[in-house]
Amino acid sequence: MTFSAPRLIVRTREIPAVEDLLPFTSPHDPLVWMRRGEGMSGLGITYGLVAAAGADATWLSERWTEIAAAAEVDDDVQLPGTGLLAFGALTFDRGSSHRSILTVPGVVVGRRGGRSWVTTIHDAAGGRASAPHETPYGPHWAGAVGPGEQTAAGYMDSVRAGLRAIADGDVGKVVLARDLRGTVPVGSDLRRLARALSQDYPDTWTFAVDGLIGASPETLVTVRGGTVTARVLAGTTSRGADADADVAASAALATSAKDLDEHEFAVQSVLASLRPHTRALVAAEAPFTLKLPNVWHLATDVEGELGGTASALDLVHALHPTAAVAGTPTDAAIDLIRRLEPFDRGRYAGPVGWIDAAGDGEWAIALRCAQFEVDDGGSSDIPVTAYAGAGIVAGSDPESELIETRVKFRPIVDALA
Repeated sequence: MTFSAPRLIVRTREIPAVEDLLPFTSPHDPLVWMRRGEGMSGLGITYGLVAAAGADATWLSERWTEIAAAAEVDDDVQLPGTGLLAFGALTFDRGSSHRSILTVPGVVVGRRGGRSWVTTIHDAAGGRASAPHETPYGPHWAGAVGPGEQTAAGYMDSVRAGLRAIADGDVGKVVLARDLRGTVPVGSDLRRLARALSQDYPDTWTFAVDGLIGASPETLVTVRGGTVTARVLAGTTSRGADADADVAASAALATSAKDLDEHEFAVQSVLASLRPHTRALVAAEAPFTLKLPNVWHLATDVEGELGGTASALDLVHALHPTAAVAGTPTDAAIDLIRRLEPFDRGRYAGPVGWIDAAGDGEWAIALRCAQFEVDDGGSSDIPVTAYAGAGIVAGSDPESELIETRVKFRPIVDALA
């Protein structure tokens, strides 16, 4: 079927300083990308690009290039996130029954480097530009989640099966997840969840796209003006109960052979994926410990220069899924995940972020997140599913991995409550 790109009319203008981006998006289907109070929020849908079954980021990238080429863009601000913009959420597994989507909003309100702007986007074929408007926060609410399809006991059994596959030489690493399921009251203002996550975890990417809401510490890839950056996270431990215990926890993680091996798998996976698209690609020789409110992570930053014309979505395709969220070798790890996890991950551990008309953008891995069935105005409570996983390598202990998932659930569970 031939794709026909819409002719979008895009206009960006600077506006007085905006202190809070969240009032400029929908309470029940928010569209958000922000960190440390900076980023963008979107309202309305001017165009939605849904990947066909089995399609991947390359298909979306090709269609997006056509959309950008047909657009008429008037951008007086020229900052990352201005002009034509789409928010995206992609599935972890291209065989998922869930959808990968790029959403072009009708209005974008953004804030970066002390400057604020508004972008309006409408279809030339009969559409009209919308105006930005604020919607006050709705009442506070509380959700409830409990055991999902993968029980605690079932998860430890899956870890044991993963360890057997590692011992047999089928994989070197596999990342196994479990789920929590529950509901939130009908009519809940989901921006309050995004607000709680952004306040409690300001150094993460807070995102909301098509009912997927979370706070990810892991940048998959950023493309800006020919520069490519990524941050690899793999290897995790809980924060200590006091200052001395916290220092000890960080030191133990930094010297853990098991966690260092897991981290090295992930770093090499990212470097191998980026090299064909970049030049002067560099990564630190040793990881550093990244401190978040609830955990320590081993982290390595990677930076390079684009060697061609690849867009952010092209690099998303090259990188995803990384060893940090799937395992190695990739195909064998994904096959094992399909056999050991009793659910479809959907967009959990998939790419989430944004792309602009030039192909630049910021993409994270959808972690510390929950998927909501978007409120359709019905009378029943809104189903929600949260996910967390852990990397399994030789020497992993099933009970310790279960505890790690509990720690990783904490941000989204606390925010829901």
